[in-house]
Amino acid sequence: MGGTFDPIHYGHLVTAEEALVQFNLDRVVFMPTGVPVRKTHRSVTSAEHRYLMTVIATASNPDFEVSRLEIDRPGTTYTVDTIQALRDLYGPQAELYFITGADAVWDILTWKDSAELAGACTFIAATRPGFDLGRFSEERERGIQMETMEVPALAISSTDIRARFADRRPVRYLLPEAVSAYISKNGLYAEGVTP
Repeated sequence: MGGTFDPIHYGHLVTAEEALVQFNLDRVVFMPTGVPVRKTHRSVTSAEHRYLMTVIATASNPDFEVSRLEIDRPGTTYTVDTIQALRDLYGPQAELYFITGADAVWDILTWKDSAELAGACTFIAATRPGFDLGRFSEERERGIQMETMEVPALAISSTDIRARFADRRPVRYLLPEAVSAYISKNGLYAEGVTP
């Protein structure tokens, strides 16, 4: 499950658990992005903080693990490189899935080496109930292996959580309390603070 996780929240965790069960996965590996190529429009919290928040949030689930693969890779992070590294790690017989939000799936064809990426894994596009799934038919026609799943908790967003911290509004029940405590302790997302 790739993402910026800035910060990780219950929407991410519910999505991972749903994918684990619905697709009978062996485990979900959370992959915080190192240098996110598509987040140039805003300042992103340091990779180390995002990694530690993800470890804190997933620690109680034995079916979840967190990888430093993208964080420790120098330079810009590309999904195709990550999938290839996972293929090298787990071998050619491993069935790899990439869990992401439905909105990100529409952009796959603009990603680096999208044709190679499309054949290297199956994408799981997480959507909200009522989302128009018909929009994925074009991507499937282009050869992208894709599954969809509805996840009720996807109305929670990292963008909203960052704004709530900056505005000192409540975040309880949006993300694990231990992650909220980590954010507060480290002064992340406070107005005018660059993490």
